[in-house]
Amino acid sequence: MGIYAIAVIAVVVGATLQRLSGTGVGLVVAPCLALAMGPQLGVFVANSTTVCSGFLIMFAVLKDVDWKRWGLFASVGVVGALPGALLVRELSAGWLNVVIGSVVLVALVLTFTMPRVPHVTGRGLPVLTAAAGAVGGFLNTASGVAAPAMVMYGQFARWPQRNFAATMQPTFMMFGLTSVLAKLFTGATTVDQLPPVGLFGAIIVAVIAGIRLGGLLSRRVSPDLARRIAIALAGAGALSALVRGLIALVG
Repeated sequence: MGIYAIAVIAVVVGATLQRLSGTGVGLVVAPCLALAMGPQLGVFVANSTTVCSGFLIMFAVLKDVDWKRWGLFASVGVVGALPGALLVRELSAGWLNVVIGSVVLVALVLTFTMPRVPHVTGRGLPVLTAAAGAVGGFLNTASGVAAPAMVMYGQFARWPQRNFAATMQPTFMMFGLTSVLAKLFTGATTVDQLPPVGLFGAIIVAVIAGIRLGGLLSRRVSPDLARRIAIALAGAGALSALVRGLIALVG
């Protein structure tokens, strides 16, 4: 099976699980594409996928989006995206695989085992929001996964899950767009490295298909089961990327 076919299948699976359980597309797609296409190009395509998935899913949750927080996330995301792009440009493929695998594993741990943390309010909340946006932009650009920063922020801010999940859709869309532009601007990814334009068209179709498929399966597959499947796939991909990176570094 060709690498582009693998990429499309990964996107369909990721979008389906996103629709079923709310688990981020990046958790599943980023490590899979890093293995199939190489870490630099794989994360670039994963960033492009989150632009599409965030944009499309956003329309189903518009009424629950906190646009004020989104505006701060989006405006400071570029602060983290630029150093993230420079890191991608300078690191070897081995180190990038280690970074991707480690970030995804940390994201899984934080998402499902995060202990209770202090509640940040008042003047500290805008500072925390800006910091989370900058770190999220950095992690998204470097590894394709902004979940660790966002999950920690949600815990500190005591953000209701419904509003959190809704606001993450346009947030991940903007993080993905910022990451793509930062990589092209810094030369971390060049135009001649990009896959055929047709692949990006196929990814849009794959995202739509995954969202529709998730909607059809939602009556038969529980969110808990979908979440366990997403964890298993993301964990397997992250471990594979981490091991491949370590082997490359010591080999």
